[in-house]
Amino acid sequence: MFKIRELMTSPVYSLRESDTLQSARVLMDKKRIRHVPITTADTIFRGLITNRDVLANTISHLANIDPATQDEIDAGIPLQEIMRTDVCTISPDETVRQAAHILYNHKYGCLPVVENGKLVGIVTEADFLQLTIQLLDAMDQADKA
Repeated sequence: MFKIRELMTSPVYSLRESDTLQSARVLMDKKRIRHVPITTADTIFRGLITNRDVLANTISHLANIDPATQDEIDAGIPLQEIMRTDVCTISPDETVRQAAHILYNHKYGCLPVVENGKLVGIVTEADFLQLTIQLLDAMDQADKA
């Protein structure tokens, strides 16, 4: 059976609890990602910040705040104050099917992959879309044979 370690993205972009909302926003924009695990210096998984969390903690553009002021506000908000800590994780030895069920049934966008408390990867909806494309391509090739 296909295991998570074969599908997960590793290494993972992560931040620390003391990093700020601004650093999360910059990392997400720069790397075009929507989920950032929060770890200790020795990669112990502590929580998660999502694009939705960033948006929820941003002052509305309707408030007419200029980008520099928004950056200054974001720089004063440590991630430990806004990160999610009740995050479902998965072991790299679990099956891809199990991860798919968790993502689908709970409507999660990602599952941090944790082994012995340490972050070792992440599996996202995008990983499953990529897998689906590969399977469909394989089916097309089989049909042509």
